[in-house]
Amino acid sequence: MGPQNAGKTTLLGAWYLLLGRGAIPDDLRFSGSCSLAGWEAVASSLRWEPGSIRPSFPPHTSSRSTRVPGLLHLAFKRGVDHRRDYVMTDAPGEWFRNWAVNRDAPAAEGARWAAEHADVFLLVADREALAGPEKGAARTDIQLLARRLADDLRGRPVALVWTKADTPIPEDTEEAVRSAVLRAVPRATEFAVSIMSESDGTGTGQGLVDLLRWVLYARRPALRLPEPAGDNLDPLFIFGVR
Repeated sequence: MGPQNAGKTTLLGAWYLLLGRGAIPDDLRFSGSCSLAGWEAVASSLRWEPGSIRPSFPPHTSSRSTRVPGLLHLAFKRGVDHRRDYVMTDAPGEWFRNWAVNRDAPAAEGARWAAEHADVFLLVADREALAGPEKGAARTDIQLLARRLADDLRGRPVALVWTKADTPIPEDTEEAVRSAVLRAVPRATEFAVSIMSESDGTGTGQGLVDLLRWVLYARRPALRLPEPAGDNLDPLFIFGVR
């Protein structure tokens, strides 16, 4: 979740390219995808290709009224039998802005769907916007979105993701945004990411692999079943009668 042009689609594309280079936690193995064409559409503009065309950012995610959330699938295996599937949303920032201002707005339907069904949230703060001439509006957008998310959170994990981490912003602006998010979502985990690599020569950007690892292992609160009633092992009656 995040404003328009905050880097949400670029983050997904960067993850896909890094997975192709083996950037997976040691105990997981890539096990396929039902949406490889979708991943390629997101990531293709980020690739270096032979010729004069240089990499660029993915095109803006459309917010036209007939659009439904773009869903991108990945599957991973741990060991022989354990498989886990992930579905990630690629949704336009305009949806989330409308949702933050008015939860029931017709133009926020896609954001409401994502908020209802997601297991994990990434709340994206665009450092470039926070450093630009519209920094006041950018700060208001992320604060409103954090408060709206808190209302619908139901204990699910949240990461505050500072995108374009190579862009400096005033310390007071950064602290104001951080404080607003943590007031709304006190247990949020914080990450800073950028496709611009630091001087370590790894070519993996900044923080992208750490955030991906967090996403792959984050879990929503588990369902707690009551203790079995008596010695009855019949699965229809093992949890008693309400």
